[in-house]
Amino acid sequence: MTSRAIRQYEFGPAEVLRLEEVPAPVPDRGQVRVRVAAAGVHLVDTSIRGGVGGGPFALPELPMTPGREVAGVVDAVGAQVDQAWLGKRVVAHLGQASGGYAELAVANVASLHELADGVEFDKAVAMIGTGRTTMAVLEAASLRADDVVLVPAAAGGMGALLVQAARNVGAFVVALAGGPAKVEVVRGLGADVVLDYRVDGWPERVRQALGDRELTVYFDSVGGAAGRAAFDLLGVGGRVVMFGYSSGEQLELSAGDLWARSLTATAAIGPRILRRPGGLRELESAALAALAAKELVPLTQAFPLAQAAAAHRALETRGTVGKVVLVA
Repeated sequence: MTSRAIRQYEFGPAEVLRLEEVPAPVPDRGQVRVRVAAAGVHLVDTSIRGGVGGGPFALPELPMTPGREVAGVVDAVGAQVDQAWLGKRVVAHLGQASGGYAELAVANVASLHELADGVEFDKAVAMIGTGRTTMAVLEAASLRADDVVLVPAAAGGMGALLVQAARNVGAFVVALAGGPAKVEVVRGLGADVVLDYRVDGWPERVRQALGDRELTVYFDSVGGAAGRAAFDLLGVGGRVVMFGYSSGEQLELSAGDLWARSLTATAAIGPRILRRPGGLRELESAALAALAAKELVPLTQAFPLAQAAAAHRALETRGTVGKVVLVA
């Protein structure tokens, strides 16, 4: 039996990702095989593909099939796995493993979350990875109804969820997005103010939009000069919650920067999330529960499995909206 999967034999540009016929994977003891309906794609996947490790993810041995998030239906089980899993709709994070960009993937049974019939596979796969990270960021932020929040990259996978979460608690939300189309998407999520960061002078336009309000929370996924410009908008007692640096440079802060306005800075991911009491599964469950309750509904953009290279190129050029998924 064979199936199709994306294979990578060398590090390099998106074109190194190739769709091939491969032997169907066989679940080992404690594993199941999932017929994949949707697989998650990350920006870090593009870095690893290019030969640059990302965060806790070391460069893999080649050849390999990328992808660490899958949703679909269990079609085979390994030894010591309850046969009742067969036919179940599930989502799983594969951890440090790979193999998600495929029609069939194996996952440890302990990593599975069963999905209700009404939960769409693309939404579930967005929440198992991007959603669980968002829950960790929100945990660090401790948002309140009286907060005034700035969300950059608000049309991205995490940004869109952060906008929704802030609105859910009653916070005032200022969101930044790149280009008129993305601005309209984010406006539809309920942000109070949406600005195009590609237009010069956005920091001053944020100040004008705030009026008498003071910014209390800045979610930093950008870093670099743009991240610093946003950080400088925080009012006295504000807090910056850092979880990425898409600019390629971390947000540079000094103790003096914090003392000057009694600010706090938190790195919400990295060692903090890996050592979190309750572990990652608790965050996954919380994210999926929020999806089931329609409290957080991720934006997704789908590409066919065969177009994995195009998905990577779109991510690298910021040409996507929401969480990117591959569909078989």
